[in-house]
Parts: sequence; C-alpha cells; structure tokens
Amino acid sequence: MAEKGDCIASVYGYDLGGRFIDFKPLGFGVNGLVLSAVDSRACRKVAVKKITLSDARSMKHALREIKIIRRLDHDNIVKVYEVLGPKGTDLQGELFKFSVAYIVQEYMETDLARLLEQGTLTEEHAKLFMYQLLRGLKYIHSANVLHRDLKPANIFISTEDLVLKIGDFGLARIVDQHYSHKGYLSEGLVTKWYRSPRLLLSPNNYTKAIDMWAAGCILAEMLTGRMLFAGIQ
Repeated sequence: MAEKGDCIASVYGYDLGGRFIDFKPLGFGVNGLVLSAVDSRACRKVAVKKITLSDARSMKHALREIKIIRRLDHDNIVKVYEVLGPKGTDLQGELFKFSVAYIVQEYMETDLARLLEQGTLTEEHAKLFMYQLLRGLKYIHSANVLHRDLKPANIFISTEDLVLKIGDFGLARIVDQHYSHKGYLSEGLVTKWYRSPRLLLSPNNYTKAIDMWAAGCILAEMLTGRMLFAGIQ
C-alpha cells in the first residue's frame, strides 16, 4: 500500500520525503491539488494541499492563504497542522526560496457537496450543519477575514460525529477593521451560484454579507436539493 501511495505522490509531483505515506487523490482547492496521506510521525491521516510557486502572482496568493490559515483556530474551521517546503522542509517564513509549498491539514471524510449528491438533508441535519456553519463564519468574520468562496465543496463533514468545518481559504481576504470591507472580486474566481445578484452586477462592492448570502443559498440547497439560482444565466 505504501508503494502504491508513493507512486501516486510521484505522479502528482509530491516530494515530501519519507514522513508521509499512502497518498490518495482527494480533489482540487482554489490554489492547488489535494491528496490524503498518513503522517507516520504524528500517526494520523491528513490532507496535503500542494501549491506551485511559479511566479509573483502565485507567490502572493500562497502567502496570503498561509497567513490567513495560520491565524485561524476554531472547532468549525479545518485545522492546519503545518506548512512545509520540498522534502518536508520547514518553511520558517521563507516561502520565496521554494518552488512549491505543502499545506498539511486535518483530514475530513467528506464534504457537503458529496452529501447533497445523495439527496436533501433532514430538517434536523440541516439545522445542525447550518448552526455550525454560522458559528464558523462568525469566528472568521471576527478575525476580519472574508472567505469569499463559500460553497458545499468547501464545507467539510465528519460523518462519525457530524462535525462541520469550513475549509479552502485560497480566495479569502484579510480586511482592515478601520476601513470599509470593500474590494474587487474578479468574475469567474468565485462560483456564481452562491453569489448574490447584486454582487454579480457590482463585483467591486462587497462586505461580509458575501459570505452570509452564500450561507443562505447553502441552507436552501440542503433543504430543497436545488441551487437557488441554478436556472439563471
């Protein structure tokens, strides 16, 4: 199994030394590929997101994402254990010296998108998940962070204890509490199905409400099984 996992790591260009084994594909985040693996040192299963640092833009995005995830610590936020460089090197804040970075984070069994593919949720489950989603959002916003890409695929679920955690902060932004929470949101970066009509028409004017609207759309989808504006082009 370890050999097969090592082969998968090689195929996807993962180079973390011998500490991580049994790699398996998980999916794609905004800024990179995600594989699951077993951390042999910590004796736990993890998710490892690979971010390629090919130019100034990718470096800027990576630095922003790493800065945000390092400041967040909450029961309803996917926990990040560490950020490593090639061969498992400790970055120590010197990201510019490397061509790739790996975000080692908590492994979650599934996400809300996969659950919704199986049908609508019961009212009790929808209430439980919505409570946890809003709890996580309140914490994120209290840290002056906007997620900006809230959707079922970025909301992770532990099927064992039904704990919900928000993840993938690749498009998140830190906002200055002394200024208006406004900024430009490029068309195509964030899925349009969870964005308000007003935001679609005016992408350069948004606040924390962007995440709250998305949360409302997600609740509607949990209860009805349909995306709120899926039929609108």
